[in-house]
Amino acid sequence: MTYLVKEIFYTLQGEGTHAGRPAVFCRFSRCNLWTGLEKDRYRAICKFCDTDFVGTDGTGGGRFSTADDLAEAVESAWPSEARENRFVVCTGGEPLLQLDDAAVAALHERGFEVAVETNGTRVPPVGVDWLCVSPKIGAELVVTGGDELKLVYPQVGGDPAQFEHLDFRTFRLQPLDDAERDSHTRAAVEYCMKNPRWSLSLQTHKYLGIR
Repeated sequence: MTYLVKEIFYTLQGEGTHAGRPAVFCRFSRCNLWTGLEKDRYRAICKFCDTDFVGTDGTGGGRFSTADDLAEAVESAWPSEARENRFVVCTGGEPLLQLDDAAVAALHERGFEVAVETNGTRVPPVGVDWLCVSPKIGAELVVTGGDELKLVYPQVGGDPAQFEHLDFRTFRLQPLDDAERDSHTRAAVEYCMKNPRWSLSLQTHKYLGIR
């Protein structure tokens, strides 16, 4: 299998449970809910994506012909002097269109804890250490359990209560980042305070000005 990767870079995780943790981001190309092209956004299932995942031309991106090649590229982005607490976030696009058992195993062999951020429409490979699902209203959710459910809020038809029966360790609301972000943030704060099963997730990397 050839893995198509938009970019691989070292930063701090900005969102969710692991916010603030050093991580290598491995952003896979392609998504099953939007082509990534602006001309197609109006007909996409997910219309609010703010990420460029088209092509393989980003920092550290490329076409990797084997799982070992991919894992080597991820390892090369991690500081050479830091041998412990290796953490990679596999994201996209939709990473589960490409991430497979072989890639997870190759990353484990290099000492990485493997996290996945997915829209939940594809079954994850064996061995994922941290599974974060971000449901998109209008897409069939086939992953009904994991470590973290992170719902972008608000979404039309997306009452958070409809997900509370699912088997996740944590439930988080993340304000939709558009022109009304401030009002969305206030609404998310209010919802979490009224429904304490939910916690607030902020995109702290945007406030910090990092990737």
